[in-house]
Order: sequence, then structure tokens, then C-alpha cells
Amino acid sequence: MTIKNPTIAIWTLVLVNLIWGVGFVVVDDVIEVMPVNIFNTFRFGIATIVLLPLLFIEQKKAKQETFSNCEYTTITLLTTGFLLGLLLFLGFSLQTQGLLYTSVSNTGFITGMCVPLVPVMGYLFFKSKVGKEVWLSVIVATIGLYFLTMGDGLVLNKGDIYVAIGATCYALHITFMAKFGGRYAVIALSLVQLVAVTFYSLFAAGVEAALGFTAHYPSLIEQLSKANVWWGILYSAVLASAFAFWAQTSSQRLIEPHKIALIFALEPIFGHLAAFFILGEKLGLQGWLGAGLIISGMLLYHFSEKDF
Repeated sequence: MTIKNPTIAIWTLVLVNLIWGVGFVVVDDVIEVMPVNIFNTFRFGIATIVLLPLLFIEQKKAKQETFSNCEYTTITLLTTGFLLGLLLFLGFSLQTQGLLYTSVSNTGFITGMCVPLVPVMGYLFFKSKVGKEVWLSVIVATIGLYFLTMGDGLVLNKGDIYVAIGATCYALHITFMAKFGGRYAVIALSLVQLVAVTFYSLFAAGVEAALGFTAHYPSLIEQLSKANVWWGILYSAVLASAFAFWAQTSSQRLIEPHKIALIFALEPIFGHLAAFFILGEKLGLQGWLGAGLIISGMLLYHFSEKDF
């Protein structure tokens, strides 16, 4: 169950980024009815179930490659998975929470900030070498973030702040995953992280309910009786999570890094196009300038890598 043709791999990743871009609009609709952490509980719980067969298939077809070359105990796998899952939970929770207060377009472009932030996190935590081009890419993307998020009154929307912090959590997750993820079987670690995000989301939803933060939402039964809620949950769980994970792991082994960079720069663009055609959102001149600078920062970082 892997992709073997590079051309198919490229178009599969384009499809994944289209799914993610449209997903911002889908999620934005659901969280008007369902609290963020309850939504994420369903999303990642179902994604875990959908991916479970892949674990058994990989174990059966490539047992030695998948497991024997990775020496670890169940305790270390669970510990690492739940710590990485915490960063993933914070990223998704803050990003989704931010959608309540900011536009879909802003959410997509700000999330793209995590790309040039990754080497900065590597430098801060592991003293990894960072070239001048990388710092320039961060500066360009940060200037873009300013133009995208600061209105005429020079006031930063709190939704933009949530999404920006979420993007930082994504960058941290990518950094620590690159450092420690290679010690474990890919599918096993990924599933533990999905379980962790499900657990953290359920716990956060319980705390919010106990404190009355979600009292203004309809009952859970009423939430689940709406077709758009189930559509959003299944779209996010099956397509944006389970399928996207399989497509990434299958495709990225066949494509050069600079091509992957170009493909992943499509996500915020697809997000804006979906928001424009479905929600009628418009960025304006200042917004487009900011969005363009963020994407330029993303690409500048990727094209500065020595492998290119």
C-alpha cells in the first residue's frame, strides 16, 4: 500500500494540500456548533481507528523493516509519543480555536509560518547550525505576518495570536520529531501520537465543560444530529488526518525536497481560494502583501537548504 510512481506521488501531495486548505473552511463551519476540543476528540479518535489496519498490514508485510530495526520499549514509545502528542494537541487546539476569531485565509497563511520557524527551534534547543538565508526567511515571513494580521488600527486579532502560537507548537513538534522520531517505527509512533491528541482533547473538553466554558453550545446529542458536523468530523479524520498521513509517508520518499517545498506552499493558497469561493473572504492589498511574504519566507528557507 505504497505509492511507487514519482508523478503520482507529486499529484497525491497536491491533493493532500488541497484537502488541508479546504479543511480550514470545513472546520470553521463545525466549530460554530461543536466545541473545539470535542471536535478534535472525535477527529483524532476516528483517525486512529482508520489508521490501525495500516499498522497490522505493515507489521505483516515488512515486519523486520518496520520493527526490528527500531529498538525501544513500550514505555519509551508511549512516553515519547505522548510528549510529542502534547505539542501536536496544542498546535491543533490553538489553530482551531483561532478560527473562531479570525478568518480562514489568515489561519492558513499564519500556519505556514511554522516552516521557517523549524530551523530556529533547532538552533534554540539543539544548537543546530542556521545559515543567514534561514534567518532572512524568518524575517521575511515575520514581516508578512505583520502585514497579514495587523489591521488599520494596528490591533492584532486574538484569533491570529492563537494561530501563531499554534504554528510555533507545530514547529516545535517537527523539530523534536526530527530529533527523536527516528528511534521508533513510524506507524507505531504516529498512532501513539494520535491516541495522545485524542486523550488530551477529551481531557481539555471535560475541563471546559466543568468550568462552564462551553455551556452556550447545544447538547452533544444535538451537535451530533447535524449533518455538517459529521461531514466535518469525517472529512478531517479520514481525509485530512488518516489519508494525509498515509500519502505523506508514501510520497515524500520519492520526491526531491525542493519539489515538496513548492507543493506544501500550496496549502495556504488553497485555503484562501476555498475561503474566497465558499465564504466570500477577501484579503485586500495589505493581506496579499503579507501572504506573499509568508510564502516567500517558506520557499526561501527550503531553497536555502544545502541538499538543493
